Amino acid sequence: MILGHGDRARGVRKLLRRFSPTQWAIWSLAALLLAYVLAVDIAALATILASPVLAPMDTDDLTHFVLLAIGSAAYIEATRHIERLREVAAEGVPYVNLMGMWTFAGALILPLSLALALVLTTYVHAWFRLRRVPIYRWTFSTASIVLAVAAAAVVMIALSPIEYPGFPSGWRGLVAGVIAAVAYWFVNYALVVGAIILSNPGAPSAHALGRLADQWIVAGALGLGFAVAGLLIQDPWAVSVLILTVLGLHRALLLGQFQRAANTDSKTGLIEATFWHTIASAELARAERTGTQLGVLMIDLDDFKAINDTYGHLNGDRVIKAVARAIKQQVREYDLVGRFGGEEFVALMPGIDAAETEHAAERIRHRIACLQVDLADDAKLAQGWLTCSIGGAVYPAAARTVDQLLIAADTATYLAKDQGRNRVCMASSVPTKQAPSDQDTATTPNARPRQNAPVTLIDPAASPKLSQSADQ
Repeated sequence: MILGHGDRARGVRKLLRRFSPTQWAIWSLAALLLAYVLAVDIAALATILASPVLAPMDTDDLTHFVLLAIGSAAYIEATRHIERLREVAAEGVPYVNLMGMWTFAGALILPLSLALALVLTTYVHAWFRLRRVPIYRWTFSTASIVLAVAAAAVVMIALSPIEYPGFPSGWRGLVAGVIAAVAYWFVNYALVVGAIILSNPGAPSAHALGRLADQWIVAGALGLGFAVAGLLIQDPWAVSVLILTVLGLHRALLLGQFQRAANTDSKTGLIEATFWHTIASAELARAERTGTQLGVLMIDLDDFKAINDTYGHLNGDRVIKAVARAIKQQVREYDLVGRFGGEEFVALMPGIDAAETEHAAERIRHRIACLQVDLADDAKLAQGWLTCSIGGAVYPAAARTVDQLLIAADTATYLAKDQGRNRVCMASSVPTKQAPSDQDTATTPNARPRQNAPVTLIDPAASPKLSQSADQ
């Protein structure tokens, strides 16, 4: 399709409006919270600008910076799937992870300017690979770590000015490192808790403090950061062993524990219904606070029983796995896809409107219709053999709770099947709280059918509307 001058002009105007400072989500914050966030950001910016005067850098410092940046990147890449879910589940309380081991190590042995550069590279990487939260949320999280690193560096300068950047051996270095760790933790924790309290003025203050067990994770991260710093000074190559140890423990313990809690579907690797509902509720609460939209899709395979009857249940499992992969490929990496039944899937997509939700549904429908699946005994499920019906609903237009969104999307799915299958149907108004029966779904006023039409597949990451997270 060739766009005319008018279409291009409208596209440019839409793009300019989207990125205009007047459209930034930060201006929707309450006045007190806005002032707090801006004050922290400005303090962090001033710290970054002043940092080069505190200590010069040499070749060893650059080597340490590169090694710490590599370690941080390896950690983010190895843990990003589970950390994305942990971050959503921790909505409304301080979210903790092990990234502090790298930034705190930088505070101990790098000149402050390089230590802050490490913070920026780490958090830019995390924004792209974990959850693309609104810029003001990412900026605040990064600013709190910048100020925490600066506090730790000030302690090291005060207690061991001759050795800085670095720390002395023996008990003096241990004392300096412990005090620096306390300063790092206190500044970051206090800033994050303050933001949570101001964001949720009606919630109990104790809730914003988080769990004591989470602070032990922070203590462990800071202890590992101290160990990394010591190894980098004595034997940089030994740090690789520590990195492998940390990643191995993280994946073996935390990942396994959280996957069991998440009830991950063993067949497809998708989230099962109970945990999906928990995460969806957290995302919906976030959307309600920030005034953003949220899309839900119910995806039901058409006449899947015929595939099981024709090719057998083992081949049916292969088809289910292929469908799960196809759905994941057609949504953004941080959208939440779950399996709700034998051949029924659900997708939650934060921060997108009805048009974008419908477009995502059409991508999924088209991709599934184009699937070719290799089956046992050299058989193949041909393209066009498998189709799906999809119902969509968007908060707040179609419903205002997770259950109502699911009912609205499910009702729309039934209507899509009644209209001929292999199509998308979007709910257009708030549904009733009771699910409709099979007999009355075809005439429900809460959904509208979209005719089966070819679409152009696009990059699902291209959507600029993104969700949010809290960070410590």
